[in-house]
Amino acid sequence: MAGPLLTEESIQEETKLQDALGHIKHIIIVMSGKGGVGKSTVSSNLAATLAMQGNEVGIMDVDITGPNIPKMFGVEDEQLHVENERLIPVTVPPSLKIMSMAFLLPDKDSPIMWRGPVKMGAIKQFIEDVNWGDLDYLVVDMPPGTGDEALSIVQLMPKADGMVIVTTPQDVALLDSRKSLRFGAETRIPIIGIIENMSGFVCPHCGEVTDIFKSGGGERAAKELNVQFLGKIPIEPGVAECGDSGMPVVLKYPESASARAFESIIGKIVKTVN
Repeated sequence: MAGPLLTEESIQEETKLQDALGHIKHIIIVMSGKGGVGKSTVSSNLAATLAMQGNEVGIMDVDITGPNIPKMFGVEDEQLHVENERLIPVTVPPSLKIMSMAFLLPDKDSPIMWRGPVKMGAIKQFIEDVNWGDLDYLVVDMPPGTGDEALSIVQLMPKADGMVIVTTPQDVALLDSRKSLRFGAETRIPIIGIIENMSGFVCPHCGEVTDIFKSGGGERAAKELNVQFLGKIPIEPGVAECGDSGMPVVLKYPESASARAFESIIGKIVKTVN
């Protein structure tokens, strides 16, 4: 049986999408099975670490209802520019480009009250209409969960290098991370590995680690599901402080336990996708 006919409109849309993503060497999708596990914090610090290592990096914040990436880089008040009918991402030194749904809202307190089809159309246009230029890495900060929004995004990025799953040590979060793994398998996006976030509180005075939310669950899940365990990110007061002040912890406190953990994790990710 013959496949679906390609219309002129569908060919133009495919060309537009390839123009948007065609100059990007590696696409890394960051997702979580549920909200509240620190996915955006992880995405911002992964992107910042890659940029610190001399790479040209973009971070695409596709979390429609909770776009937090601009706040984490202190650029929430920036305005987007348009050149040749394409959106130009906001640039953050040393070599990081940011595109977020937050830049398209009339003000930062505006809620997104869109039904499914409108969201899907917005996501498609959002991805197609951005001019990233030449990038070594694009980090995609996904909406939480495995619903329609996440499905639409990965279908528009079938050549993504892989998916990084963020979880916390609790059993309920690990249950949701397993759903993310199944989502990756169903959409044929390779799983790069699992990151266990909020894994132990590091005392700022003595350095002692206390497992407030337990520890090791992400590593056990990775072993059970036969995927790579990328590492643990501890709880440090500086991480939340940095997110609020607009500078990722890897930039502000490069010698911190969290920064060292992100550097180790990036080493594994880069080795996997290259």
